[in-house]
Amino acid sequence: MAFFDREIDITRNIKIIGWLKSELLTDIADLFKALVNGVREEIHESISETLSNIILISYMLGRRLGVSYNSIEMKIRSKIRLGILQEHDVEKYYGDLTELSKHLKSSRALNKH
Repeated sequence: MAFFDREIDITRNIKIIGWLKSELLTDIADLFKALVNGVREEIHESISETLSNIILISYMLGRRLGVSYNSIEMKIRSKIRLGILQEHDVEKYYGDLTELSKHLKSSRALNKH
């Protein structure tokens, strides 16, 4: 019976991965549709909602594929540091990576309390 349960779990995992992939593509398409009209105050909430969905789905998809949340976050922090060191354009012109790094550190500090 354990083998049968394992097969069901694998099948369920495959279905969830497929569903997450389609949700990710849908949200990316929604983001592109919103951006066609330009970023205006009235669609700010929509873009924020869509971007948060993309991030959430990315975490869940990673987990279903065997990648831990911690591993994803470590990769993100590593990419931020590398972008700062290499003076990526968004860092050089806008300081976005430094701001993101500060934000992640401060939100992590708040969660520890």
